[in-house]
Amino acid sequence: MLVAGLSAIAAAGAQAQTTTSSTAPGAVVESRGYGTRTETEPPRYVRRASETGVDALSNLDWLSLGADYRARYEIRHHDYRRNAESDDPLLLRTRLYLGVDRILDPLRLGVELQDSRLVHSEVADSTRDVNKHELLQAYVELHGWDFYGQGEPIRLQYGRLAFEYLDRRLISRNPWRNTTNNFEGFRLLNGSKSGVAWLDLLAVQPVTIEPDERDKADEQRWFYGAIGSYSGYSRLVTLQPYVLRLDEDQTDRRIDTWGLRGYAAFASGFDYDVDLSLQSGHNGTQDHRAQGATFELGYTAASQPWKPRYSAFVGYASGDDDPDDDDSNRFNRLFGFGRPWSANDYQVWENLIAPKARIELKPGSTLQLEGGYGAFWLASDTDSWSNASRRDRSGQSGDFIGQEIDGRVRWRAHPLLEVISGYAHFFPGGFTRNTGPSPQGDFFYLELNFQLFK
Repeated sequence: MLVAGLSAIAAAGAQAQTTTSSTAPGAVVESRGYGTRTETEPPRYVRRASETGVDALSNLDWLSLGADYRARYEIRHHDYRRNAESDDPLLLRTRLYLGVDRILDPLRLGVELQDSRLVHSEVADSTRDVNKHELLQAYVELHGWDFYGQGEPIRLQYGRLAFEYLDRRLISRNPWRNTTNNFEGFRLLNGSKSGVAWLDLLAVQPVTIEPDERDKADEQRWFYGAIGSYSGYSRLVTLQPYVLRLDEDQTDRRIDTWGLRGYAAFASGFDYDVDLSLQSGHNGTQDHRAQGATFELGYTAASQPWKPRYSAFVGYASGDDDPDDDDSNRFNRLFGFGRPWSANDYQVWENLIAPKARIELKPGSTLQLEGGYGAFWLASDTDSWSNASRRDRSGQSGDFIGQEIDGRVRWRAHPLLEVISGYAHFFPGGFTRNTGPSPQGDFFYLELNFQLFK
């Protein structure tokens, strides 16, 4: 059934071809949505050994290698996440990757190591920042070439895995954070990500980060998923339906997430990205019912010298309407990322209404500039602003969290070095002022990213 279904989808995509757009129907395109580009597998810093330019490795086309190092210096004043007056930490992260394929087919292997450290900080180590000498990925894979047709494999993976899906708001490696989400279990990948259609199935347990000890899979939690993609009409829409389940035995919680994402880019310069999610299940004795949605509309003036992209975005996640009833209505972001909801990292996809405007510029091939404005409201004024641990259960403190402006510069100083610097300023709103200290917040950072191979 699965083979027949994917074959039928691919055939439909081929029949849909037309010449009315410069984007060929069925062509696989990435969303232009801000911050939605998922990490590749293997990660972008990895190269096939034969393509590294190292003569001794020129014949090893079955080996993949990679190493990168990131150092980010931050200056934070009035950090709402940690109730800290000020802090200027240095975050360090090292990653190494080794993969073996082709020579052992159908058996393939992948290993990724990560070391995350925090120095020069006034706050205690946390799982966001510290995870020393840890195994990020270690898996075996059975790889069936052309199982669904030319260039369309089937892949079964088992072991420790790290991956991203959709727009990264529900499943992400969390590239900004100093530590990384990962899982242990099985993944069945049907079809190529460069093909017209694919379907991935997940049955994994989240890995619990232990900063100074070995990480372990949480045996009380299971995460299941079916995530698909169809780009047969990509000049109009690429559709990505998904069904996810988080099952937690210890807390007697089960959250089912049903969703559909659609995106496209047009020859006229416009692009859009929309995601609709519904959640059901239970949270202990409470019934769980929640909703989430995002929408982004962008325009790229490709003919102008700096190729500006202007975008407008709005995100919504329901909150708990009544803290004393039998219903749980706060949307659960599962394993999604925090940025770019907020450059300050103050917001996540929970109990939130967040309109934003943004401009992105490319003055040259090695330089990118961007800036944005965002405003944030609680979707339910009786629920919490979770990242700041603030809540007024009576709802009398209002719902306006505040505003943020931010800017960022990315410079590819060398093929092996990227320099990134950014600044964000937070203006507190009525809810923030009514629930505790409410100074304006400042955040500046300078980040250096090194990788071993071009």
